[in-house]
Amino acid sequence: MTTLKRALIAALLIATLTPVSAHVPAVAFAQAGRTIDLDAATIADVNAAFAKGTLTSERLTQMFLARIDAYDRKGPALRAVITLNPKALDTARAMDAERKTKGPRSPLHGIPIVLKDNIDTVDLPTTGGSVLLEGSMPPDDAFVVRKLRAAGAVIVAKVNLSEFASGAAHSSLGGQILNPHDLTRSPAGSSGGTGASIAAAFAMAGLGTDTGGSVRGPSTANGIAGLKTTMGLVSRDGVIPLALSFDTVGPMARSVYDVAAMLSVIAGVDPADAATKAGEGRNAADYTQSLKSDALKGARIGIARDFLGQDTDVDWVMEASLEAMRKQGATIVDVRLPKWLLDAKGEYYNAIRYPEFVVQIADYLKTLGPKYPKSITELIEQARRVNAPRPDGASPNPARWSLMLRESTSGTITDYQYTSVRDHALPLVRAILDGIFKANNLDAIAYPTSSRRPQRIDAPPDPPGGAAANGSNLANLSGFPDVIVPAGFSTEDLPIGISFLGPAFSESRLLAIGFAFEQATKARRLPVHTPLRMGDAIAIQ
Repeated sequence: MTTLKRALIAALLIATLTPVSAHVPAVAFAQAGRTIDLDAATIADVNAAFAKGTLTSERLTQMFLARIDAYDRKGPALRAVITLNPKALDTARAMDAERKTKGPRSPLHGIPIVLKDNIDTVDLPTTGGSVLLEGSMPPDDAFVVRKLRAAGAVIVAKVNLSEFASGAAHSSLGGQILNPHDLTRSPAGSSGGTGASIAAAFAMAGLGTDTGGSVRGPSTANGIAGLKTTMGLVSRDGVIPLALSFDTVGPMARSVYDVAAMLSVIAGVDPADAATKAGEGRNAADYTQSLKSDALKGARIGIARDFLGQDTDVDWVMEASLEAMRKQGATIVDVRLPKWLLDAKGEYYNAIRYPEFVVQIADYLKTLGPKYPKSITELIEQARRVNAPRPDGASPNPARWSLMLRESTSGTITDYQYTSVRDHALPLVRAILDGIFKANNLDAIAYPTSSRRPQRIDAPPDPPGGAAANGSNLANLSGFPDVIVPAGFSTEDLPIGISFLGPAFSESRLLAIGFAFEQATKARRLPVHTPLRMGDAIAIQ
C-alpha cells in the first residue's frame, strides 16, 4: 500500500468515525470552547488552534486530503488536482514535532497549501498541465517554493490549470476543471485549479500565476480572494513562463488575511529574477499588520465604469459594493479610461505575449530531461501524435495546441511590432494609470474583476488578451497590483468579485482596503457542490 493511499484511508477513517452529534475534530471533545467550520477558518484561527493544542498539522492535512478524496475525482469530480503529494502527511508530522521542540518557523508553519502545476517542485512533477511534459521532474524548486518550505508550509498537491497557463480552464493532462459553485460553469483560467481547490477547501491557501488575469479570473469565478502582485515583488524563477513581461505569481485564499499571510512569505528579492531588483526594500515584512477593519474610512476609491454595462447582475453587485464602501467612510470617484487604451490594450497584450512565449518556453524546456520537447516546434510535433482520450482522463487539447501554432508564427522579440509596444506602449499605459491615481488622489480603482458572471464551460472563449469590456489585463500591461475580494452573487448564485487596482508596490494599502471591504460585506460562501463533511471543523479554544 502506498504512502498516499494510507494517508487517504487514515483521513477518511478519522472523518467517518467522528460522531454525528459533534461537528468538531475528535481532539476537541474533551475541551469546552468555540469551534469554526474548516472553510471559514483563517490561518490565524488555525495557528490559535495549534497553540491551544486542539489541532495539529497532521490532523488538518488529513481533513484536506479527505475532502480531495471526496470531491476531486468522486462526487462532483472537480478535477482540480493533478498530483497529490505522497509525503504531505510526513511533512505535517515533522512540522508538528518541530513545533513542540523549537516552536513555529512562521505563521505558515504546518499550513497545508496547493501550488499551480506550472511552479517547479523538485520532488513532484511540474507539467504545465500538458501530456507533453507528463512526469517532468524539475532540477530544483522554484524560488517561491523554497521560501514556502522554509516557512514550514505543507504542500498538499499540485493543481490543474489552463495548459501552459493560457486558454480555457482545461488541460490535456488534467482535463476540464469544474466550478464547485455550478458544475456547468467555468472556474476560469488559467489558475482554475487553484481557484476551485481553495473554494472547495482542499487547502488553506494556494499559489497561482497571472499573465493576463489568471489569478483574478479564477478568484472571482470561484468566490475567493486573490492578489495579482506588482511586477518585481515576487520572483518568477522556476515558473514555466508564458510571457515574462507580464508573468507574476500571486496568492489565492478564502480570506484576505490568508492572502496577506502568504504574500509575507513569498515576496522578496531573488538574484535569479532580475525583475525583483525593482522590489528591493519595497515589500513588507508582514502584510497582515496592515489589515484594519476600518481601512475604508477616508479612502478614495475610483470606480472604472468603462467595465460595467455588460451584465446587469454584475452591475447590481458593483453598485451595492460601492454603497457598502460609502457606508464605511470611503469616497467614491467616477473615473474613465481613454477610449484608445480600451480599444488597443488587447493588441498591446498579444504583441508581447505571443512572441515572448516562443522564446521563453524554449529556455525553460532546455532545463528538462532529454525526452521532453525543446522548442515550440517540437511541442507542436508531439501534440499532433496525441489523438485520443486515455482512461485516466488525459486527452487531446486542440484549442490550446492551435494557439501554439499562432504563437509560433507571431514574429520575434526583435520585430518592430514587439519592440514598439514594449518600449513605448507599456510605459504609456503605466503613465496613464499613474496619472489617474494622482489627479484624483486615489487609493485604488475598483472595477468588476469579470464584467460578466462566470460563463458556461461550453461558451465561446473571450479573445486572447481579454475583451475591451474586461479590465483585468491593465494590471499586467502596467505591472500594477490588483486585489480581488468576493462581492456578491448573481441570480443563479454564481460568485461575483470586485477588484482593487493600485499603484506599483501598494499591496499593503490594497490588502487593507480589501480586508475592510471583506469584513463589511462577508460575501464568501462554501460552494454547494463541496459541502462540509462530518468533522470539518476545528476547535479554537
